[in-house]
Amino acid sequence: MNTVYFVAQQTMFFAIPLMIVALGGMFSERSGIVNIALEGIMVMGAFTGISFLSIFQDVMSGQLLLILAVIVSGLTGMVFSMLHAFASINLKADQTISGTALNMFAPAFAIFVARMVQGIQQVQFLDTFHIDKVPFLGAVPVIGPILFQNCYITTYIGFAIVIISEIVINHTRFGLRLRACGEYPQAADSVGINVYRIRYAGVMISGALAGIGGLVFVVPTSTNFNATVAGYGFLALAVLIFGQWRTNKIFLAAFFFGIMKTFAAAYSGIPGLKSLPISNEVYKMIPYIATLVVLAFFSKSSQAPKAEGIPYDKGSR
Repeated sequence: MNTVYFVAQQTMFFAIPLMIVALGGMFSERSGIVNIALEGIMVMGAFTGISFLSIFQDVMSGQLLLILAVIVSGLTGMVFSMLHAFASINLKADQTISGTALNMFAPAFAIFVARMVQGIQQVQFLDTFHIDKVPFLGAVPVIGPILFQNCYITTYIGFAIVIISEIVINHTRFGLRLRACGEYPQAADSVGINVYRIRYAGVMISGALAGIGGLVFVVPTSTNFNATVAGYGFLALAVLIFGQWRTNKIFLAAFFFGIMKTFAAAYSGIPGLKSLPISNEVYKMIPYIATLVVLAFFSKSSQAPKAEGIPYDKGSR
């Protein structure tokens, strides 16, 4: 039973950031803007959030510091994503090229600034955020050891984000307008919806969530940041496609890939896998092989927004 709890907890650490970033991609793409810059936005969000932790860890610690860092990462991602929004919406640039440019810029910027400020590119921080056991809830059978022991508050932030995302995208006027702009922007424009403004909002929400996802990825799994998020932004795109741009399916897809990542990273702690005559390199390939297999089978049945990636010209019909 301890192995089950271990696998479940490790899966949370890997699945939650994937889910947050994929949901961010959903907001952007359902507004009509392809956002492959998720990797770069994650890097920028993680860089500023971890830097915030490193700077202020001597004067405060614990959950308040982590929550403030989450806010910093979200704001960073939002601001950084506006570059992609401006290029895609105002300049009508190729959205793939714009996203690729941000992905290339982000790690270079993080490394340059880190070396200029502290002489090395790794930004270190103290992990004072680990929760051994949540009072009362941690004692609940089965659920307690999985969700409320050896955990981080970022897990609960992730669950809150998926619930809020479901409500916003499917049960609010803004969500309806966002989806309309991604399916048929001309029709949305004809009833007075400002397509440009809605798409800006979608990209900025995407950036905020991707920035938060960058920090949420680093904190439970490391005590330093080295200007990389291990391809999680691209893996989040696979989760988005596998999840068919729908909140509930993205939730399930994120946990599927989270389990794959757990097998790759923590196989030595799983008795059945540890005894198999498989090399370390093969285990590390599991999440990416799963990505290729899933995309090969599910990309043909894609339910992507119809106007996704198509620049909108207000004068055209």
